[in-house]
Amino acid sequence: MKKSIVILTGGGPAPGMNTVVGSIAKTFIANGYRVLGLHGGYKGLFSKQPDFTELDFLMADSIFNRGGSYLVMSRYKPTKDDFENNFNLDFFVNNNIQLLVTIGGDDTASTANRVAKFLVEHNHQISNIHVPKTIDNDLPLPLQRPTFGYESAKSEGARLATTVYEDARTSNNWFVVCAMGRSAGHLAFGIGSAAHYPMIVIPEMFNKTTISIDKIVKLAISSIVKRITLGINYGAVMISEGVFHELSDEELKLSGVTFSYDDHGHPELGKVSKAHIFNEILEKRLRALGLSTKSRPVELGYELRCQYPSAYDLVYCTELGIGVHQLFTEGQTGCMVYIDHLGKVKPLLLKDIQDPTTGKIPPRGVSLESDRVQAVINNILHYITESDYEAASKVISNPAEYDFRKILNW
Repeated sequence: MKKSIVILTGGGPAPGMNTVVGSIAKTFIANGYRVLGLHGGYKGLFSKQPDFTELDFLMADSIFNRGGSYLVMSRYKPTKDDFENNFNLDFFVNNNIQLLVTIGGDDTASTANRVAKFLVEHNHQISNIHVPKTIDNDLPLPLQRPTFGYESAKSEGARLATTVYEDARTSNNWFVVCAMGRSAGHLAFGIGSAAHYPMIVIPEMFNKTTISIDKIVKLAISSIVKRITLGINYGAVMISEGVFHELSDEELKLSGVTFSYDDHGHPELGKVSKAHIFNEILEKRLRALGLSTKSRPVELGYELRCQYPSAYDLVYCTELGIGVHQLFTEGQTGCMVYIDHLGKVKPLLLKDIQDPTTGKIPPRGVSLESDRVQAVINNILHYITESDYEAASKVISNPAEYDFRKILNW
């Protein structure tokens, strides 16, 4: 029987999903393999009738540069009972599957190891190779290599954020913009930097003080007042949704929103507009200060995930797809495909980036110490410092409370 591989996609979409799938398919087909694309993520492996498509060259060629994911994605995470009672071993045996390729985050990668171990225990030898993706760019790849999808999402986010900023300049008002990023502020900082936003708020900035809604709003007001002293009556504030994940339960209650939580205990931020919440609080504070500044909320979320990949990710994801085949022929398994800054394909083992105690992969945050980040903070952002107190006192009575560095305890 002809040897096969199976590809599945887990978690949420990112630009370049189809590029990876298409590149894997083209490479393995050229080397004599059948390529099966599984729909529904891991759910398909735990059902009697897996929904899959056999990918041929024409199919792979028609999807490789498209946004979204041709293979339907899922956050399904199998339980111990699923492995004992629902695993479809026949799917692997009857199709002579030699390799399981997974595309997703660390949960998807960890489950792939469980599947491979289960198959070996049931006398079906299989390799598994994972392709890491997230627009959040928070997986700790060596040498600060980006995760695929991030550059495309940042590019589209910058385009939208620039349009919003143009509206602010045209209308002489402010916008509060929130960008995706559960545990790190890479996307918000990248977009805000590209669009020259006068204030960017990311969780990493609160490295010397506790995050609170009050401090986030004060940072926004610091920028608004600074610009007023400069004779500039417009602007935009970029806030990473990650700040919400760092807020205490008490702080979340102060936001006035009742959150639902997912299976992993995370507040389901995708169901609410963070920009709207912060904008409402900001407008009340501005009115209390006697300022006539108007602001509007804009959420940058799902708009970024399924866009067409940029040239950067088209090339990067093609290399990752071909890299899967290279690692497979080298006999690698239980690893992620990684391409270093010189273009060298290498296996990256989960154990090398997992926390040895918890087994979880610690997120990679924005490095505040880097010259790149400091350049933006010190030269692009607008905020009140001690030298601005005299001018700011003509706008608000207590400018020291809105001192950027004092708010952050820097």
